[in-house]
Amino acid sequence: MSSITKRDKVIIGSRKSQLAMLQTEWVRDRIQELNPGIIVEIKTMDTTGDKVLDVSLSKIGDKGLFTKELEEMMLNGTIDLAVHSLKDIPTKLPDGLKLGAITKRYNTSDAFIANAKKHGKNCKLSELPKGAMIGSSSLRRVAQLKKAYPHLQFKDIRGNLNTRFKKLEDDSNGYDGMILAVAGLERMELTDHISEIIPDSISLYAVGQGSLGIECKDGDDFIQSILNPLIHRESMYCCEAERSMLRDLEGGCHVPIGVVTKLHNQSQPDETLEINAIVLNLDGTKYIESKIIGPSNQYNQLGKSIAQDLINKGSKDILSEFIKK
Repeated sequence: MSSITKRDKVIIGSRKSQLAMLQTEWVRDRIQELNPGIIVEIKTMDTTGDKVLDVSLSKIGDKGLFTKELEEMMLNGTIDLAVHSLKDIPTKLPDGLKLGAITKRYNTSDAFIANAKKHGKNCKLSELPKGAMIGSSSLRRVAQLKKAYPHLQFKDIRGNLNTRFKKLEDDSNGYDGMILAVAGLERMELTDHISEIIPDSISLYAVGQGSLGIECKDGDDFIQSILNPLIHRESMYCCEAERSMLRDLEGGCHVPIGVVTKLHNQSQPDETLEINAIVLNLDGTKYIESKIIGPSNQYNQLGKSIAQDLINKGSKDILSEFIKK
């Protein structure tokens, strides 16, 4: 039996942003509800992605921009686990760490928030004039929206959600609207700002979008035991399939790769998992699509298989073009 099984205190690491804290506090509350004898503390810090706000994410690099510092704290024993938006967790983790839990997936959609002063709160992307400027820090969103709305222009917008809303409202920045994840807006109770929910037919979502990922030390049986009840099987199957695909494509968290994953016949003997994926170049003029369906319990293999199909169709050429830029 592990010597750490009698631990009576757990320390969770989190970024300092309001959204990150809401997510971490949710995990803390679930752990305390299920383990009333355990004291759960939260330690916060800023990551590289939080500190560098004047450079686009793709130019900073893609080696754990929002996770690296928290991972170092886990490895040196300062914290026991870290809560992240799953879409921010690299598919290859540092030695000694693992993904201990994937929580229930919520809204996976992206939302358009119009500059209400300029266009009215209910303006749609298709209604914007030619040359309208949209804020987004995601190359995946930009590439797909350029494909669907070539009349629009896009400019990076960084910072936490409150900072981005301030930037949108500041006329000197020139934004006509911005794109954000619905899940974050829901957690922050900001959905009343949404002008349009962007359908999957226009923009596939990011790998892992809508779920939380809880990272911990590999081999820490006690921490894993308290995380097990937080694992949502259906979400885990879908997200692990997506991460398997992304890993084999050798794409990072911030490249133009979109996905939609669905379970059919849930909890039945013939339950299947369907993955639809797209790889795009930066302006959306070149793209490759693929679809696969198979037994849900083979989620890792399904992810690898759709990745291979995308590679066979030329995805490496598109992604290498992105890397060069």
